[in-house]
Order: sequence, then C-alpha cells, then structure tokens
Amino acid sequence: MTGAGGTSETYDLAIDPARSTLDTAVRVAKLAEAARFDALFTADLLRFDAQGAIGSQEPLVFVSALSQVTKRIGLIATVSSTFHHPFNLARLFGTLDHVSNGRAAWNLVTSSIGEENFGAGELPSPEERYARAAETLDVVNALWDSWEPGALTSGADGKAVLRRDRVHPIHHSGRFFTVTGPLNIPPLPQRRPVQIQAGQSAAGTALGARYAEIVFTSLPTLDHALDFTRKIRDQARSLGRADGLPLIFSSFHATYGATEAEAQRLVREKRESIDFERGRVQLADMLGGGVDLSELPLDATLPESLLPDVTSVNRRRGRADIFTGYARQGYTLRELIIAAQDTGHWAAAGTPEQLADAVEERFRAGVLDVISLSGLADPRQHDFVVNGLLHELRRRKIVAADYTGTTLRENLGLELPARDTAPVRV
Repeated sequence: MTGAGGTSETYDLAIDPARSTLDTAVRVAKLAEAARFDALFTADLLRFDAQGAIGSQEPLVFVSALSQVTKRIGLIATVSSTFHHPFNLARLFGTLDHVSNGRAAWNLVTSSIGEENFGAGELPSPEERYARAAETLDVVNALWDSWEPGALTSGADGKAVLRRDRVHPIHHSGRFFTVTGPLNIPPLPQRRPVQIQAGQSAAGTALGARYAEIVFTSLPTLDHALDFTRKIRDQARSLGRADGLPLIFSSFHATYGATEAEAQRLVREKRESIDFERGRVQLADMLGGGVDLSELPLDATLPESLLPDVTSVNRRRGRADIFTGYARQGYTLRELIIAAQDTGHWAAAGTPEQLADAVEERFRAGVLDVISLSGLADPRQHDFVVNGLLHELRRRKIVAADYTGTTLRENLGLELPARDTAPVRV
C-alpha cells in the first residue's frame, strides 16, 4: 500500500460485453476483495460505435450496486466533467461515499467522444474542457466542505441534531456555473471521495498537478513515465502541494506465461491475429483522427506530412503525442499498428517473476504508486495475477498483504486535503 511505502493495486472491472451482467461483476468484485485489491476501476465511454464498449454500464450506478456486496474494496467510477453539473456530481459521489461507508473515488475525465449525445455543437477544445473541469472541482470541493465538523451530531435521545450555523452556502459565480449551495446531504465518511484525474496533455497535466490526488496515465515506457512524473510533480510542488503528489496510477497490460517462451508465444499469436486494415483506423484515432493511412504500405514509415500538430488535436491529445513520437523515431506503419493494440498503455510479457521485475523497476524509480490489473474472471489469469504477480510483489514488500483501514483514502495512504473555508475562486 502507498501508506506503507508500497504500491497499490486496483482491478479494472472490464466486463465481457456479451455477458455484461451484475452477477458477473459481483463475482469479479468478490474475487478482487478476497485477493485484497484496493479498488475496482470502472471506465466509461459515451458513444455506441467501434470505439466504445457495447453494453457499457453507467459507472456510478454499477459500483453503487457492488458496494452492497463488498465491505473493504474501493469503488472508482469514471465520470465526465464536460457533460455533468457539479452540484449533481457532488451529490452523486457523496451518496456513493455514504452507501459504501467511505470507499468512493471519482476518476475525472473531460471526454474525447460523445458530444453528439449531449446537445448540438462540436466537442469543446481541450483547453475549454479542462477550464470547465477546474471550475467543476472548485465547486464540488466547496460543496463537500460546506458542512463544518460537528454540524450534524447525535443527541441524547439518539436523534440527529443539526447545527445550522455550521452549514454554509458557497455562493459560487463563475464562468461556467452559478451554485449557491450548501450541499444538501450530510458530511461524507471520507469528507471528500478520493480524486483521480485522467489526461496527459499540457492542460490535463496542469489540472492534475493542481487538484488530483492520483493521476491515471498511459505511460508505455519508463522514459515516458520519468518525464511525465517529473513534469506533473514539479508543477504540483510549485503550487504548494506535498512532495509525492499526485500519485501515479498506471494500467498494466500483462501477458502471463508459465515460462518466458510461453509468454512470447502468446504475444506472437496476438500479433498474428491483428486485422491490419482495421488497425489503420485505430492508429488514425491514436493520432487524433483525420489522418488517412489507407494507401501507406505497412512497412513504410509515416512521412512528416501525415503527422498532426499535437497542439491542434482536439481528441486524446496525450495519445497523439505518444504515437507521433513513435513515428518520428522511425516506427513503420506495421509497428505502429502493433503498438496501438495497447492504445498507448504500458505492456509487458513474461512469467509472474519477470512481470514483477518490470513493476519493481518503475516503483523503485518513483514513477508508480498504483497499478491496474485485469483477468480475475478467468481461472488461468486469476492464478497468474493472484498467486503469481501479486504474491511476488507482496514478497518484495511492494504491495501490502491486507487492507490497512476501512476507507479507500486510508488504504491508499492519502491524507485529507485542507478544507475550503471561503467561497471558491473564479
């Protein structure tokens, strides 16, 4: 666990779309809690097409259901600040924190798709989306802090006693929102749910440096991880935040084998199954869209004329930065399509011990605090993850063997941020 000087692990609750049922999710959640994972992570996509997961569930409703069949594991819901109002977000995540007894976390995204389902108009620029996200967080945090300690207590007769003088409006009037407050639900078990933010563009990094307790990242190589961690923590430090914040949260696309040869065989089989024509479309998306790769030979490098100006990309700018960088390093179209299968995330193959080496390298370099693993629903994967990789990481004192508290914040070793005591800045 982070609080014990180690890394934390979350389970990526990726349900097979053809069998996307609560029963399946409950089974996975119980397996993850039995293995002492710190949290379940639910992603979200807001469009029905090749980019999205058919049968994707609404994350807050889904993890609320899971909160009733688990006791200790954290519940991370991905919700967009671009398409939701901060007063509703404060109530939704506040309620999740209550029904889970302090296990809620919000993975804030600004969304790169889905605008057609939330009214007319184009997707706002990244700068506009992150400006809205910043104001959203100001409002939400002020609402969560609008109840002072002792505002709600139990009387001698066991009934609730409300001290109205300890509950305050926030009187927010900003560029995007006008919210008077205060919040109309009682103080939360964690006071504030754990705040996670996803986004690696310059605007996303600035938001994470200012607000995030944890940043969810796509850092395919150690060099990427070192560069990103230095940048975001330097910014955070300049804003007066404590050293070591925000925590770095990386997904880990692992291919397990009982031997190194088996793992490499599985990698080869995966690559041999790639549909390279569909891969051209996927790579174009990684480059920000609008790039025509249909006529380029697979073993050719991408000419500079096809590479976008990353600062002008409106969708998934962080991924565009990664893949234009690969292209400028001389990757062929074939190699780029292969790399795009992991969508810019960290991928490795080997035995559990070899994969533990890869995790330990980043942990010792100070660029990994939380790691996302998947595969518990499959018996073979479950064995490799729990009895292989996690066992080895625990043996090396990188991951704690058990929960250390009752709330997610305690299990992640995160202190409560300072309370907002005045109306939020605009």
